[in-house]
Amino acid sequence: MPVPAVLNVGFYNYVMTEKIVALVSSESAPMRRLVQTMRKEGSVIDATQGRRTKSVIFTTGSTVVLSAISQETLAKRLNTGEIVGDEE
Repeated sequence: MPVPAVLNVGFYNYVMTEKIVALVSSESAPMRRLVQTMRKEGSVIDATQGRRTKSVIFTTGSTVVLSAISQETLAKRLNTGEIVGDEE
């Protein structure tokens, strides 16, 4: 069974690349409101380790992941193949 590829979203936290739908900046007010609403619903995974949220990762489920790494850096990691478990 092949190992699923995962993306390091910071502080040794990983997201399966096949589950990622969008990488979005958290700078805008509408995005911050959306994250607050989803946090109240319990569908947010906070992977920032107390740091400032720079990006929001939308997944195929109804869950979002918050990361302290910018969406540009995460996109570069995806494009350059800097992911874990991509052997085979």
